[in-house]
Amino acid sequence: MPDPRFLIVRLGSLGDIVHTFPAVAALRQSFPKAQITWLTHPRWEALVASSNLATEIWATETRSLASIREIIARIRKEKVAIAIDYQGLWKSAALPLFGGVSKRIGFSSETIREWGVPILYTERVRCKATHIAEQNGELSQRAGAPCTVAAFTLQISPQDDAVVRQLLRDCGIDAYILLSPGGGWRSKCWPPERFGQLAQQIRNHTGLRCVLNYGPGEESLVQSIKAGSGNAEPVAYSGTLEKLMPLARNARCIVGGDTGPLHLAVALGTPSVSIYGPTDPQRNGPYPNAGAAGAASDVAKNIVLRALGAVRDHRRIDETDPAILKISVDEVFAAVQQLLGSAA
Repeated sequence: MPDPRFLIVRLGSLGDIVHTFPAVAALRQSFPKAQITWLTHPRWEALVASSNLATEIWATETRSLASIREIIARIRKEKVAIAIDYQGLWKSAALPLFGGVSKRIGFSSETIREWGVPILYTERVRCKATHIAEQNGELSQRAGAPCTVAAFTLQISPQDDAVVRQLLRDCGIDAYILLSPGGGWRSKCWPPERFGQLAQQIRNHTGLRCVLNYGPGEESLVQSIKAGSGNAEPVAYSGTLEKLMPLARNARCIVGGDTGPLHLAVALGTPSVSIYGPTDPQRNGPYPNAGAAGAASDVAKNIVLRALGAVRDHRRIDETDPAILKISVDEVFAAVQQLLGSAA
């Protein structure tokens, strides 16, 4: 019997897609000859392609009615046997439904945040695992994979690696610490002035400079960090995802919150110090990838800092969560030193 054809639905975002890779890797490992079509947002095509897990990648813009109609027609035409919705939203669950996929696997209401979505699935999985990567794996298991997660490898082109190395050399940088100060919404972000103070401590005590990774609309964040960094001279970087990958992989370590670049770096094998507040690291924390080159699979190489008393809260509040303010610059710097010492 030939392997079934799968439709993977995970539209975004960066960190969420990274946390879906282990589950899809388990599916690929179980069905090596299967046709796996991954449905995602155009912004993340390159990321999905770098995993080599999908046979095909279909991009759709869910805010475009024409794009939605086109992708639904395509699903119908290809006669997909099984759809797995790793996203758990109305927009992601509706696509395989209207595409005529007869077997649609998704999360039960205990896992999904949007009310009513599971009604669109033919099979609903009530998850036992805590981490989202392993919850995703339980969907793969329902689809026939004997294991929930597996290792994967993210490909980086030599050209992108060379371009990034040259950019850093032009700034006089060889070894560096990558800082990822953004994070989607303010309540889960450590204050920028503390990132600045951290950059100064790193420069003064280790001689290493920091690279600040930032995205669109975060220019003021970078300015605040630089203003508080004294003589540290951090270098700001904002580029394509293809360039971010070698930047993250080649860093001595990365420091950030619950943010996509940090999860990407961990998947690439880079040691991490992650700063958590209202989001729960037990569910959304770093998830080491055993398939990464030089993987930092040891828990000690992925240090999670979260203050006692922090309460899980996914509301997008525009004020820094009080719990994350309890994490001091000295505490974060000590964690960085620990990682640098273990790598020596």
